[in-house]
Amino acid sequence: MALSLQFLLFLLVSILLTQTPARAATCSDCFIQSRAAYYPNSDEAGTDTGACGFGAFGAKVNGGDVSAASDLYRDGIGCGACYQVRCTNSNYCSDKGVTVVITDHGSSDNTDFILSRRAFSKLAQTTDLAPSLLNLGVVGIEYRRVSCSFPSKNIMFKIDEASNYPNYLAFVIWYQQGKRDVIAVQLCETQNQACKLLDRSHGAVWAVVMPPSGPLSIRMLLSGGEDGDETWVVPTNDIPQDWKAGDVYDSGIQLDS
Repeated sequence: MALSLQFLLFLLVSILLTQTPARAATCSDCFIQSRAAYYPNSDEAGTDTGACGFGAFGAKVNGGDVSAASDLYRDGIGCGACYQVRCTNSNYCSDKGVTVVITDHGSSDNTDFILSRRAFSKLAQTTDLAPSLLNLGVVGIEYRRVSCSFPSKNIMFKIDEASNYPNYLAFVIWYQQGKRDVIAVQLCETQNQACKLLDRSHGAVWAVVMPPSGPLSIRMLLSGGEDGDETWVVPTNDIPQDWKAGDVYDSGIQLDS
């Protein structure tokens, strides 16, 4: 009898272990319950002073469907990530909701998201119901991480205005794509391939004091996707030797989801 009980316990544990990966894979697409508010500003887009360091780009990317995040900001790692958000009030809310890009850090009344006014309005079933939804101010929502998609755009590097050639270089990554995070960045000399690991200045801004001279390659380490593998991505285009503060450079690449 004891042997039979031990065998049954072993069989049960084996079944649970074999099912765990499938459950984890399924729940990567699960919706999570939360709350959302919206920016109380008069225009439709987000803010151009967001904590991610995107500047004016952060107000208009994704057509202005953007959001600040609280815990999902993750000390800047969450900047540029995309989420599907849909509210749960059956009287006002659509089943599809809206896909937003994280461009700022903030919370309000126990929310995970502070949407742009434009994005918050898109939670409604119809445009006629949008004013009623806006009057609520804060709504119950459910959300999930989704792939960012910018089909006509390559990843871009915007040289931060605080940069000072040739002594200080800071840049922000635009049009982050797919469902992975940029968790590390290297700056490499293209002539001798010597690379230096950069510090995250704030948000999505990466910086280095006394950067190398000559053309530079910016390499990004992407977090593991569903396969769990971390991947270094090497752009096909370099930052020119005479880079300038405020300029935007095309990486020449797009990322898969």
